[in-house]
Amino acid sequence: MRVAVVTFDGFNELDSFIASALINRCRADGLEAFITTPMPVVTSMNGVPVTGQRPIEFVTEAEVVLIGSGVKTRDVVADDRLLSMLPLDPGRQLIGSQCSGALVLARLGLLGGMPVCTDRTSRPFVEAENVTVLDVPFHAQGNIATAGGCLASQYLATWVITRTLGESAARAVLDYVAPVGENDETVERALGVVHRGSGLTLR
Repeated sequence: MRVAVVTFDGFNELDSFIASALINRCRADGLEAFITTPMPVVTSMNGVPVTGQRPIEFVTEAEVVLIGSGVKTRDVVADDRLLSMLPLDPGRQLIGSQCSGALVLARLGLLGGMPVCTDRTSRPFVEAENVTVLDVPFHAQGNIATAGGCLASQYLATWVITRTLGESAARAVLDYVAPVGENDETVERALGVVHRGSGLTLR
């Protein structure tokens, strides 16, 4: 199972790298994430150049697609050519967005009236697309999920791992990366947020 972490120029490092790093702890179980970019090298909002692991066309092959956030998302959604390179299909793919990535999902017409999560800076632009924004960090309906706030990327990753490999796999990853002494609290908080946001049953 392959995850395309779509990463545009001006991207937020926390959004792309936290989700990718958590998911890639499941490589041995067959779940792997790739930084997926529309050009060979993209530069983060803080000036860090990153070479993409997969080209943007990879989104058509991936079983999971996560749309990252960044300071140039409004430029992305204004670029019809770039949007045409994102023929996403929630019928066969898990699709998620982080912060301003919700604006991309809205412009692609994938939300179908579902409310979303996004960051406070992006909220007015998402609402301008007639999309309801929730005051929670994570929400999912069916095969589409949205997360709001940079550190909410852990919830997006937890959702992907839970949906593809099951809760036990998500627990193992969260326990590994949790701050020392906060393991149980970290695991239960993340799984609880995903449970409340998507209706998944904890086991």
